Amino acid sequence: MTQIATKHPNHPAPDSTGLSDADWQARLDRIASDPRMSEDNTTLSAASASRAAKWLFGAGIVGLLVTLMGAFTNGRHALGAFEVGVFTVLAISLGSLFWVMVFHSLNASWAITLRRQFENIASLVWVPVVMMLIVAAIEITQGGVLLQWLGYTGKEYNHLLEVKSPYLNTNFFIIRIIIYAAIWVGISRVLLSWSRKSDETGDRMLGRKARFLSGAGIPLFALSTAFASFDFLMSLDYRFFSTMWGVYYFASCALASASAVAIVATMLRRAGKLDGLVTEEHFHDLGKLVFAFVVFWAYVAFSQYFLIWYANIPEETAWYTNRQQHGWQWLFVVMTMGHFGIPFLLLIWRKTKRKTMLLCGMSVYMLVMVILDMLWIIRPMVYMNTSKADPGLAMIWLDIAGVVGVLGIFAGLVALKIPKSPLLPLKDPMLHESLKHKNYV
Repeated sequence: MTQIATKHPNHPAPDSTGLSDADWQARLDRIASDPRMSEDNTTLSAASASRAAKWLFGAGIVGLLVTLMGAFTNGRHALGAFEVGVFTVLAISLGSLFWVMVFHSLNASWAITLRRQFENIASLVWVPVVMMLIVAAIEITQGGVLLQWLGYTGKEYNHLLEVKSPYLNTNFFIIRIIIYAAIWVGISRVLLSWSRKSDETGDRMLGRKARFLSGAGIPLFALSTAFASFDFLMSLDYRFFSTMWGVYYFASCALASASAVAIVATMLRRAGKLDGLVTEEHFHDLGKLVFAFVVFWAYVAFSQYFLIWYANIPEETAWYTNRQQHGWQWLFVVMTMGHFGIPFLLLIWRKTKRKTMLLCGMSVYMLVMVILDMLWIIRPMVYMNTSKADPGLAMIWLDIAGVVGVLGIFAGLVALKIPKSPLLPLKDPMLHESLKHKNYV
């Protein structure tokens, strides 16, 4: 149960924006005079961030170079490894965008001191978008590497591809990618710019504009995320279809982003920042989000599996059959126990959510599980319908290189992004609520 300290608990933001200018300025002055709001506590020096960024970029560059070298001997495998990293990073950034819009839409006062880190990560969605465009360019110019429906030239007539051709065709594919990129980059950049402008001007109307945009943006986010997951992940096997696929990928987005922000917030606290502003109360609620989407992912994953198993339609069951053969059986067990069973038992414990380092450790663990989930989706399709046998773990070094390369570059950019603005929204109308946030369960 979360403490609400306003007279109108269902409408805290309108109550705040309804203050007179004098009362509003008095509130800003009281917040600014709070010792916790000192510049040293609410900003991070570029020098300290750049040191971490150098190590992250170094790891990323090495990973990408190894992936590129692997492409000369096995282009399909290298592209698959790269895509595992790309769609993990895309999940992190899209999930962050989702949480920013949810926080605005629900007037979530508890999340104010954490929201800036969600905004920073969401604003970097252009990075996986650029990488996604690279993947699309490779697929299109090569006539379909992993997306074999692109430029299908099989001698035999393929009725399924003919039926799906109004959607699965190159021109419409390009148009959809442009729409996805415009929605994600546009909304994330506008929300961050308004948040930063509020730091400077204290304009309360910017919060209302953000809520309005978020209300309209959530449906656009839902549709674009679902269809992007159809285009790049589900269509790896164009015979397969699942009405739950978009929700399945969304669950990974929400989980990965909450985990990533828990790690960032922990690193900032260890650097001596946000002391008294991001407390164990905030980490507790952040841990609740991680726990909630561990359960939600398991619910969606099991529901999808159960319905496909029960219907026993060959086009659907083949997807799971391919992942229970060719040396990938172990990953099925990992997804069952590692992605749900173990974290469920650990995160349901209150202490895990309230202790910073425990939650950080669980967040790192959950990011690894999200990576393995992307591996579970993409990797078994690399050698499907080819003359080569799947080497399984014999080529795991290439899979690791692809993931480390993409995540290293993205994490380095996040590290450089953080010091470019205050670590929290300094003049948000509900910041005073977040400063005294408390849990009772």
